[in-house]
Amino acid sequence: MDLLAHLDAYVATAEEQSFSRAADRLGIAQPLLSRRIKTLEEHFGGPLFDRSRRQIAPTELGVLLLPYARDVLDRAQRLRQVARSARRSRVRAVGVPADCAPAALARALRAGTEHGVTLGMRELPPLERVSGLADGSLGYALVRAVPEQAAFRTPLGLASAPARDGTGRHRVHLEELRPRRTRAAAPTAPPPLLLLTEDQVPYFEERLARAAARAGLPEDRIRPAGPAATALAETLAGSALLLCAEPFARQHGAHWTPLADRALHRGYDVSAAPDRNGAGAVPGWLAALLAAAVGGAPARRGAPGPGAGNEDLRARLAARG
Repeated sequence: MDLLAHLDAYVATAEEQSFSRAADRLGIAQPLLSRRIKTLEEHFGGPLFDRSRRQIAPTELGVLLLPYARDVLDRAQRLRQVARSARRSRVRAVGVPADCAPAALARALRAGTEHGVTLGMRELPPLERVSGLADGSLGYALVRAVPEQAAFRTPLGLASAPARDGTGRHRVHLEELRPRRTRAAAPTAPPPLLLLTEDQVPYFEERLARAAARAGLPEDRIRPAGPAATALAETLAGSALLLCAEPFARQHGAHWTPLADRALHRGYDVSAAPDRNGAGAVPGWLAALLAAAVGGAPARRGAPGPGAGNEDLRARLAARG
């Protein structure tokens, strides 16, 4: 039994108080409407209409069930409307890092609506964003790339507890993080350098390990961070340094100093899931907004970045891998 069609016949008959007018309203033959009413009465186990009078009227059972029948039909109609809206608009999931700026993501969501695309942001680690594009669970994603080859670059730096005097260095070199010796020749215990999940990707960890070795930092000085909230708490308490982008540090009230070694900056590409032709296109407006959410700027490949002339030889060599 097509329950919705039978309920339509029942409600129309109750409202029109006539089999013929109800059939005309639904655009079906009266015998078909009568059969649907009869089938529905058998299903519910009792008559829905009193047919002994010239003008039919609902029975007590018919009156009792009528509001529930209308509710079912209303819900079915809303379901059809939502389905039609979903078909008219394109819904695409977007994989983004966990440290994106919420305001920037909101701008991307609004822009998607203006372009007829419904975007759904999903915070995922770097490798899961890549796999999400491959299996089709993501429509678009911010994908980590080697900064020298990426479309966008995000400067990385060290977040620390807010400086009491409000001052800070313009840049920091890893060599400056080496343990210092006091007059008693005993090295002070330096705070650990925490690595967010976003930076726990093979190529970046290898570069950081090489740079740390050249700078003379102990291997156990750098360790993966747990949840971002815990890492921030340790950082703001002054017991750790956090490697992160500037917007993330500023958003949570931490002091931030950029790294001088640009080979340790983040690189991002905005990629789309493959289409039928094996390649997907990313709208330009979406790429720019997603890059802004991670503090990224368009990379000028082959051209030195701002302040490159002030970098020392070690940093320039590191940038070349």
